[in-house]
Amino acid sequence: MTAQPEPIEESRLMKKFVNDPKNYVPEMLEGLALANPDTLRYVPEYNLIMRADAPRADKVSLVQGSGSGHEPAHVMSVGPGMLDAACPGDVFSAPPTDYVYETVKRVASPKGVLLLVNNYTGDRMAFEMAEELSDADGVTVRTLFIDDDVSVQDSTYTVGRRGVAGNFFVMKACGAAAERGADLDEVYRIGEKVNAVTRTMGLALTACTPPAKGSPLFDLPDDEIEMGVGIHGEPGRRREKLQSADELVGELLTAVVEDLPYVSGDDVALMVNGLGGTPLGELYLVYGQAHKQLVERGVGIRRSYVGEYCTSLDMAGASLTLVRLDDEIADLLAAPAEIPVHVF
Repeated sequence: MTAQPEPIEESRLMKKFVNDPKNYVPEMLEGLALANPDTLRYVPEYNLIMRADAPRADKVSLVQGSGSGHEPAHVMSVGPGMLDAACPGDVFSAPPTDYVYETVKRVASPKGVLLLVNNYTGDRMAFEMAEELSDADGVTVRTLFIDDDVSVQDSTYTVGRRGVAGNFFVMKACGAAAERGADLDEVYRIGEKVNAVTRTMGLALTACTPPAKGSPLFDLPDDEIEMGVGIHGEPGRRREKLQSADELVGELLTAVVEDLPYVSGDDVALMVNGLGGTPLGELYLVYGQAHKQLVERGVGIRRSYVGEYCTSLDMAGASLTLVRLDDEIADLLAAPAEIPVHVF
């Protein structure tokens, strides 16, 4: 079992654009809303970012939450073809139940509400309780848990596998189906189907620095990486020495490919996701190596995604995600969408 990372000295100076760390999340959300006044609404009491036209009676409403610090997930994934609302908690903290409950009330549609929840213990509790409260109010709600991370079966934050960058594909496919008028059961079916064929593995080159802490979460020596790191800085499979990019990509890819498994003849979507502090050029380098290694395995890359989709503040590192495609999933991923951060 991987040892817990050692804390570092609290005296290390934090260099960030921060006023009062307690106001980091609301000030970020306010800025997001001010930058998108025609398309987004901000409800400060509940950290709620929602579509300006929500709820719509002709579509299922989609809601995500989770902690902040993973932007553009999830508040920057609100818009046509994606989410109807997001209600994050503080950095790396699940939203309170009342945030989720009040969000559901505000986006409740006659066609129902689907809650998309990354598989972390705090998020599960908040969203399950909000579902119960909403159901008692007569709102039709279902909850889908996302658990694409192959690195560990259980972690500091979860019971079972974690939900990480693969959540993008669930949001995208469900959002497209909802936009086309699919009913709640159908949107849920699609989300469950995409989650079942999506796998992710990540690695950290550095730790991240939460504003409220003011120093990196853990000490990672310059010549070491955390293989299988979680997006909250949780330990992964092991600490190991820094290797060449080809070797690191090979280790990530092998872990992902062999988990489902993906086999010769499969068509996939390949995502290389930055964790917040990795230059785009390095992400494309990683993508190139992953692409070549998949081709050598006989796996076809049908859709490609490179950029930041689900980050961990300023952590340097990357994750690799594969989605096994069929015609239905590929069609949904290709559907149009409009969100503040255009990452597809």
